[in-house]
Amino acid sequence: QLQLVESGGGLVQPGGSLRLSCLASGSRSDYYTIGWFRQAPGKEREKVACLASLDNSIHYGDSVKGRFAISRDNAEKTVSLQMNSLKPEDTAVYYCYGREAGVDYWGQGTQVTVSS
Repeated sequence: QLQLVESGGGLVQPGGSLRLSCLASGSRSDYYTIGWFRQAPGKEREKVACLASLDNSIHYGDSVKGRFAISRDNAEKTVSLQMNSLKPEDTAVYYCYGREAGVDYWGQGTQVTVSS
């Protein structure tokens, strides 16, 4: 089964940038959807960006389009999220997500705080 471990969260000022990384291990086939979700206090978890291995299609949440970019390194088994032009409303716990053989997997989450 997939194990997902995030890194790279922290505190950043509005307008700044941050890069999150997720190390994925335990995959049986290397064919799995992987991406990022986030959850702010009092809000539902929402999709940030997902990358499907089958066709390499990428889907972004509307609130991050044009500011965030997801990328995958199959050799290193990592998926990264480059976040630019950060806003206070991007503050949330960011979770690495994976889906393989119909099963969803989640990392433990990493806090991103955008504040001056």
